[in-house]
This record gives sequence, C-alpha cells and structure tokens, in this order.
Amino acid sequence: MDRVAKLASQKAVVIFSKSSCGMCHAIKRLFYELGVGPTIYEVDEESRGKEIEWCLMRLGCNPSVPAVFIGGKFVGAPNTVMTLHLNGSLKKMLRDAGALWL
Repeated sequence: MDRVAKLASQKAVVIFSKSSCGMCHAIKRLFYELGVGPTIYEVDEESRGKEIEWCLMRLGCNPSVPAVFIGGKFVGAPNTVMTLHLNGSLKKMLRDAGALWL
C-alpha cells in the first residue's frame, strides 16, 4: 500500500493503467483532452505490477485498473471519474491539485 500511496502522491494526476485496456485508454484520453498530462503507470509493464494491482483492489478498485488519483487522493474508477466530469467537479479537482490552470 505504501508504494501505491507514494507513487500516487508524486504528481498532481496519477493513473494506474494497463496498456491493453480499452477503458484505461478512454480515461487517459479524457485527461489529455482536458489539457492534463497525467503520470501513467502501466501495471502490466511494471516489475511489481501484480503487487500494485493487489493494492489497488484493496482500495476498492475492481477491476484494479484504471485507477485515478488526483492530488494524491484516490478518486476512483471510470464510473466515478466520468460522473465527476459530467457534473463539472473534475475540473475543479484538477485546478485544486495544480493540474489545470484555467
């Protein structure tokens, strides 16, 4: 858990993903289109990827990816991120974390 918390707190937006996951691709694209350059960890390419996945599942991610952290805090999986985007809360969270300036 400490490894995930440390990785998640190093940048304003961190996404744990898998390179072959379609939903992961969609979430990454959403952030890019919002003008955010998230730090992305592809767990299927990480040497300790299985450990990271296990920690994400303990946080409540099922499936384990994509998992989004903003300002070091776990935001959630795609349903939560999309809900925040649609109701306008996501941009405020990104501004508060220093990931967006507009």
